[in-house]
Amino acid sequence: MSVLSGKKILLGVTAGIAAYKTAFLVRLFIKAGAEVKVIMTPAAKEFVTPLTLSTLSKNEVISSFTREEDENGMWNNHVELGLWADLMLVAPATANTLSKMAAGNSDNFLLATYLSAKCPVYFAPAMDLDMYRHPSTKNSFDSLVSFGNIMIPAGTGELASGLVGEGRMAEPEEIVQFIEDHISENLPLRNKKILITAGPTYEAIDPVRFIGNHSSGKMGFELAAAANAAGAKVTLIAGPTHLENPDPAINLIRVQSAQEMYEAAMENFPEVNAAIAAAAVSDYRPKNVENQKIKKEAGNLHLELEPTPDILAALGKEKKEQILVGFALETENEVQNARGKLEKKNLDFIVLNSLNDPGAGFKTDTNKISILFSDGRKMDFGLKSKKEVAGDILKELIVVLNE
Repeated sequence: MSVLSGKKILLGVTAGIAAYKTAFLVRLFIKAGAEVKVIMTPAAKEFVTPLTLSTLSKNEVISSFTREEDENGMWNNHVELGLWADLMLVAPATANTLSKMAAGNSDNFLLATYLSAKCPVYFAPAMDLDMYRHPSTKNSFDSLVSFGNIMIPAGTGELASGLVGEGRMAEPEEIVQFIEDHISENLPLRNKKILITAGPTYEAIDPVRFIGNHSSGKMGFELAAAANAAGAKVTLIAGPTHLENPDPAINLIRVQSAQEMYEAAMENFPEVNAAIAAAAVSDYRPKNVENQKIKKEAGNLHLELEPTPDILAALGKEKKEQILVGFALETENEVQNARGKLEKKNLDFIVLNSLNDPGAGFKTDTNKISILFSDGRKMDFGLKSKKEVAGDILKELIVVLNE
């Protein structure tokens, strides 16, 4: 899946003949999974219609500060749009608009939004050969790049004037690829391999019954999604759960028992840079599994249990340069028990959550954690969504990986 999936993209369209290409550009962004909103300069509407771009983006196209059809004079909020976007792209970017962007001119809605944007801004120049080579245009390029904007170089080809040379706006496919590559290069976990375990394990009693727990796998799946979004190559080993793979790029391995999870984890661990053991693995399993369903009879049923493999301890023994992160779900002596697990299992840090905290633990969409490090530090976090908690954990993992 594209790194643009889920991104909010603000596309600024200016008055150049290359504006016709923005219809294809919007379609490619939507196909990549992005949400797109379009701003046009008033003159750009002479080259491509707002109806075309609003239909493709499924969002209203804005070209002025006020909504002309609204007799109450409601205004379009450029500041709000600038804050909404994860990235802004001005394409085509004419010499006129580039000059105004560089000078801080704000005589239309697009320019006002650009000056308000807090996100990365890309621009794809489009103009005739002599305009592209003019010193004033080069000054605009240099100024915008010095501001932190990212230039998508124009190509060489036949121009609207009939001349052949530099100044042709990059093709829509090239623009999308350029942005994807630029984002990927700056992802904090790029070229890292992360192993994550998630969910419960089920230990069979007979063909019908099992020993398990209430884990939904949500925390592990959110961690996998966050690591994938940060550029990592993720292997997710999941016990029985109804959750779907967050992204096709994630290598999802489904297992049932602790033994199966152990084998999958040990097989994949040597190749990764870090592992996060978020699964709630059953500590015991029936020593003998019946081949047929056990019939209910008078009196008690006695099961002899034996320990399941300690996956986290085994990984701790095998680890060389990998970073290993564990989870501790406790009901009493939380910090003491978590620190004991941290040291005993050779972890770099451990994520502690308590069933005594409302909103934390199994089956919830929220969690409240503390992170305990091997150097004695402890970080406490408030109640957050599991998606936000995954972000907090990944942030600390990135720090440790870069130490």
